[in-house]
Amino acid sequence: MPTDLAFATEALDFHRAITVPDGPLAATRPELDALHQHCLALYALLDAHTTRTTPIDRAGGEALKAARVRLWQAAEHLHAAWHRAPTTDADRLLTAGGCRPRLPVCGRHLRMSVRVRRTHTPAELRAPFTGPDRL
Repeated sequence: MPTDLAFATEALDFHRAITVPDGPLAATRPELDALHQHCLALYALLDAHTTRTTPIDRAGGEALKAARVRLWQAAEHLHAAWHRAPTTDADRLLTAGGCRPRLPVCGRHLRMSVRVRRTHTPAELRAPFTGPDRL
């Protein structure tokens, strides 16, 4: 029986199939912004599961924590990609000078970074791999 999350996954697959053309084309800022938002929503979902799982299954909680770190790293890369994506003239005026909290993607990223830094150590956030050998 599919869960609501399975339907969300199907919706993402459908979106990709109808909106991402074959051949080379740079991802747009709106698309990267939406991907960043999805990534942070998944981070929050994994955070909830990690919090609930760890007290009753330490190894499972550690695996979820590692996945949560990877999602944050993906969000960091998506945020950076948004800043490097092709811009319109209006975008250039808004983003001159780099990251600005009033930009939706930047504000969202900065708000979540506070939560992430309270939950993870700098070493965890910079670790190149958190696979099964570390569990």
